[in-house]
Amino acid sequence: MVNKLKNDPRTLAVELLVKVEKNGAYSNLALDQTIKKHELSKRDAHLLTNIVYGVIQHKLTLEYYLRPFIKDPKKVTPWVKQLLLTALYQQIYLDNIPKRAIFNETIEIAKVKGHAGIRKFVTGILHAFDRQGLPDLKEIKDPLKYLSIKTSTPKWLVETLQAEVGLKKTEQILDSINQPPHQTVRINKKVANKEEIMTRLHQAGFEVEESPVTPEALRLTGGFIPATEAFAKGQIIVQDESAMLAVDSMEILPNALILDACAAPGGKTTQLAAEMTTGKVVSLDIHAHKVKLIEQNAKRAHVAENVEAKQLDARKAAEVFAPETFDQILVDAPCSGLGLLRRKPEVKYEKSLTDSKNLHRIQVEILDKVAQTLKVGGTLTYSTCTILTTENQATVDEFLEKHPEFEQVKTKTKNNLKKDRNELGLTIYPDDHLSDGFFIATLKKRTEV
Repeated sequence: MVNKLKNDPRTLAVELLVKVEKNGAYSNLALDQTIKKHELSKRDAHLLTNIVYGVIQHKLTLEYYLRPFIKDPKKVTPWVKQLLLTALYQQIYLDNIPKRAIFNETIEIAKVKGHAGIRKFVTGILHAFDRQGLPDLKEIKDPLKYLSIKTSTPKWLVETLQAEVGLKKTEQILDSINQPPHQTVRINKKVANKEEIMTRLHQAGFEVEESPVTPEALRLTGGFIPATEAFAKGQIIVQDESAMLAVDSMEILPNALILDACAAPGGKTTQLAAEMTTGKVVSLDIHAHKVKLIEQNAKRAHVAENVEAKQLDARKAAEVFAPETFDQILVDAPCSGLGLLRRKPEVKYEKSLTDSKNLHRIQVEILDKVAQTLKVGGTLTYSTCTILTTENQATVDEFLEKHPEFEQVKTKTKNNLKKDRNELGLTIYPDDHLSDGFFIATLKKRTEV
């Protein structure tokens, strides 16, 4: 039985969830490694992925349901807690799995991984769920706490969003983040034609849809992208639609010298380089292994001759590059990542408002240091994958106060997203197009102050 459970997706889900919560492992990376290591079938890999993402996405909701059935949560071993949460998740959210199967598998895992006392404890709680039913969320009278538990979002984040965008928009954002993310790719313009790639992907068994976010993106349903010939040849790059918008918003000259100040793993670097002939992207990262990753991705995307990757903290750019070196600069800044909650749901439990404020200071410092390396008349594009004002427009505003030689101009994209908005910056919320949340600001260095 031990051997049977060794590759069992429910057992692996419990182990992965402990790693994510206790050790801070990234769910997407841990899942990929586990699926490869255990050579799971497509069906088992799907169930494992569904349970792991589902339990993380709905963690606060599931814990609320579980709480009345456990007298002292602190005494419950982490893997036992995760086992119970996986059982609850399957029972509530997966209609295609019979309750009897969920109970039997859960009790079997408890029996094999634990001792008789744990098996008895788990069995008792499962039957208590069945007899008593689950608590009603409508008993929560505080509307923000209700939204926090219902959408499994920490209350500080609910409160912050509500203050910034209002309750209705907050509800729409938080209801959308627990939906599965689109599978998207960017067409590598350097070596691929959109119509040909769409035809090949159709032939490979994918349903293919053009993205409403950017003309460079395709949404794919079905199949495994890394197994395609187009991926192997570097003709398509796995990238979210919103992540493409920073480069989409830039008017790139084919012979430009561009600084990608926070470049790893290199998705935006290769997107910039694909627009070039004799131009070059200088791509920075503080870590040597990430610089190698940028180089590898540039080679795979057939743009290595247009990319120079350097190990450097962006805050030291002015010490290495002369004033007015670059035609354009992209700062895809380190941020809280709260726009990526569909793909990395654990992020919302790990971050705090203090983290956001600390990142704001780093962002302002990076902008301050790279600004002097930009030519007069050039543009500095600032982007993040978060949706909090602290790290977005507030960062831009603080930078502009210190740098009157810069002005913010309206960010425009090829598909004219939110063209009627009043704001100069562009914020894409997760509910707008069911893509990642992103922010982009376009800052121009004026010839006169």
